[in-house]
Parts: sequence; C-alpha cells; structure tokens
Amino acid sequence: MKESGDSMKAQRSPGLSRRELVGVAAVAAAFTFVPRRVLGGAGQPSANNRLNIAGIGVGGQGGGDINQCSQDGANIVALCDVDDERAAGTFKKFPDARRYKDFRVMLDKESKNIDAVVIATPDHCHAPAAIRAMRMGKHVYVEKPMAHTIYEARRMTEVAKEKGVVTQMGQGGHAGEGLRLIYEFIHDGAIGPVREVHVWTDRPGTPGHPWWPQGIDRPTDTMAIPATLNWDAWLGPAHWRPYHRAYVPHDWRGWWEFGSGAMGDMAVHNADPAFFCLDLGAPSAVETVSSGSHDETLPKWSIITYYFPAKGDRPAVKMVWYDGGKLPPRPPELEDGRELGDNGILFVGDKGRMLCGGWSGAPRLIPESKMKEYKRPAPTLPRSPGHHKEWIEACKAGKPQDAKAGFWYSGPFTEALLVGNLALRLGKRVEWDAKTMRSPNCPEADNYVTKFYRLGWGID
Repeated sequence: MKESGDSMKAQRSPGLSRRELVGVAAVAAAFTFVPRRVLGGAGQPSANNRLNIAGIGVGGQGGGDINQCSQDGANIVALCDVDDERAAGTFKKFPDARRYKDFRVMLDKESKNIDAVVIATPDHCHAPAAIRAMRMGKHVYVEKPMAHTIYEARRMTEVAKEKGVVTQMGQGGHAGEGLRLIYEFIHDGAIGPVREVHVWTDRPGTPGHPWWPQGIDRPTDTMAIPATLNWDAWLGPAHWRPYHRAYVPHDWRGWWEFGSGAMGDMAVHNADPAFFCLDLGAPSAVETVSSGSHDETLPKWSIITYYFPAKGDRPAVKMVWYDGGKLPPRPPELEDGRELGDNGILFVGDKGRMLCGGWSGAPRLIPESKMKEYKRPAPTLPRSPGHHKEWIEACKAGKPQDAKAGFWYSGPFTEALLVGNLALRLGKRVEWDAKTMRSPNCPEADNYVTKFYRLGWGID
C-alpha cells in the first residue's frame, strides 16, 4: 500500500535504541497454542498457565525481548518484522512461530491465538501497534520510549485503563535493585530534601564517536529498496519518503519523523529515578539550549531544563538533561580521578549529593567518606522478579498494577519527557498545562503534541 503525500488522509488526534538484551533461549521443539478466549481481556491464566505472545519488530532489541519472554516461560506464537534479514536470527530461534510483515495483518489473523504482544518497532509505530492490540484485548509490552508524541502517550494510557490490559514499557532498570536503593536512600533522608537533579547521556554521540547522526538534512540521493525490506510497512503512519540507509535499520532515532533522539533512547532509563523517587509528575515549564533547531533531525547536542512545582512535602525541583557529550558541572565532592561516567544521574539535596550510574544504577553518596559512614536503611520496597517476568506474571494474574513500568506509570513519565523535545523543536521556553496538553505561552506547540497519520495507520 504505497500512497503519495497528496493521497494521504490526514488523521489528526483530537484534543488539541539502548543496549540490546541478549537472551540464550532454550527453545521448545513445539508450542501449545491456547486460544485468545482462554485469557480474555482481564488476563486470566491459560489452561497450561503460559502466555501466548506475538512479537512486532523482532530484530535487534525486539529479538532480545522475545528471547527473554521465552526464557521466562511464554509461548512465542507469531513474529512480525518488516525486514527478513534483520529478523533472521529471531526467526531461526523460533521456527514454529508464524511470520508476518504487517502487524495489522498479524493481529487480525492471530487474534484468537495470542494473549499479548511485544512491540519493538521504531518510535513512530509504537502507538498504532499498541492501541490496535489493546483494543483487541491484548496485553502489551512496548519498547522505550512508550510513544512518539505526548498525545499518543496519553491515549495509550487511557486505552490500557479502558480495556483492563496489563502493560509495560521497556525500561529494564525500573525493575532493578538500583532504583529501589535510590528510593530508599532519598526517603531515608540521606541527602535531605532534593531541589536539583542532573541527568546525562553520551547519546547521540560526539564527533568521532557517534551513536547516530543528528543536525543533518534529509538525503537527496536515491537508493534501491532491499529485497528483504517492506519499506511501506516500515514507514507505517509516517509521511511517504524514498528509502535510504540514513533511516534504516539503525539511524532512525535522530529523525523527528521516526524517533525521539537521546531523550527517547536514554532519558527513559537515566531520568527514571528522579520521576519515580521524587514523584515529579508533569513539568510546569521547560527551557532548552542546543546546537540549533532543525526541521528534519534533532540537534547534535542539547541541554534541557525542566521545572517541577512543589508537591506535598517535596520542594520544587529543577531537573537538567544533557546529551551529545555535554555534562553537568563536576561536583566538588567528587574525588580526584573519579569521573561522572557516560550515563548517570546526580541528586542535589540540602544535606549532600548522591551519584548514580545510568540505567538506574546503584546510588553512591559523595564524597566517598559519606558513603562509608552511611547506614543503609532497611528495604521498604518489594523487589522485582525481573522486568519481563513481572509483566508476564501480571498478565497471567490480570493485575495491571503489578507491572511496575505499566502505562499507568510510564504514560505520564513519557509525556513529561516529551515536553522537553517539544521545547527543543520549537527552540523556545514552553510553559506547560498537562491537563489540557497545551502550552499557554506557545500555541504553535499544538502542531507537535499530536501528529498526522497515513490512511490505515491511525490511532483513533
């Protein structure tokens, strides 16, 4: 289904890729398929107490997710990928899984055979796939970032609640020990009330060490579409454009049309401790500086400052995000020879500072002498059996709240992060009203809170 830009139907919504997980799966010789009706929308256990899963986007990160779900006891029933070559490894590991190139076709044909879907496509296809699946009563695991736009995150959260399905965003650190220790340290008063947070990443890269390019123009040369790739299905809801290696299979993250840049790739991990432990909610305003606004791609680097109002006993918080090789000022408490690292988060409290590694790494009070003197508090949060496993178990039990990175949490979190990209794209301060998803001082933000979809790929 190839449509030109002139023939597209503009579907506007109302109301206005990470280290790969490596799994070594012991694949069963055959799978027992249980009809969809056994679980139902509420996620009741199947007769053999195993979850029947379909994968959407199963090369790269998606392959790791599928492998892990298999190791955690799920049946892999069907696999969908637009690129046979990219997905070849996963296809080989699960030879009995039926194969598709269009997730819409797969969901329609496998509706009675699957209970849940794992989605690991580029960002722009997350919401169309997830909402379609949830409306069919399927549980959903979707890779980070949960959504491509603020409105998509809101709508995905609403549909998940309406349908009663179990959801999870692919932020593995949210299930880790590090996040729980950070929470327990902060709520133990280890550094006093927190008023400032600094978060950083090495993505999208620096000159000579790029993860993917940004701050570039759209390519003008043409390339032949690989025989193994369904380019129209890869584009999905996006405007039609000619195929180019500048987008597929790896560098799509830097393009506004397809990705969310370093914010979508790494803030989901590195800023999670701030949102979870401080209950930040939505920002009231966001300001940015960068290498410069660009219509096609995100900037080469950016520094984004979020302002969060006081809540309960917590004071107002300023959170600063750094990417593209930018770093916060070196804390004076940090000992000589010790570096901030490529990814991490620094909490600044009234009584001290706490440094944590990326992906919700374990906390360390600084200087080191404070860490040695500190008496670690007793655990107050339950520990997770594992990021994918807790989602699978929650699906079987029909308990959405048991998946701790469910859309009930990751939806508002994603919305807040994407306000930063909104300000970055507009190149100006954005004051934010989360209830209406609008900027009081910047009405042009409406153009990017939601987006247009090609006919047949919309979310409403």
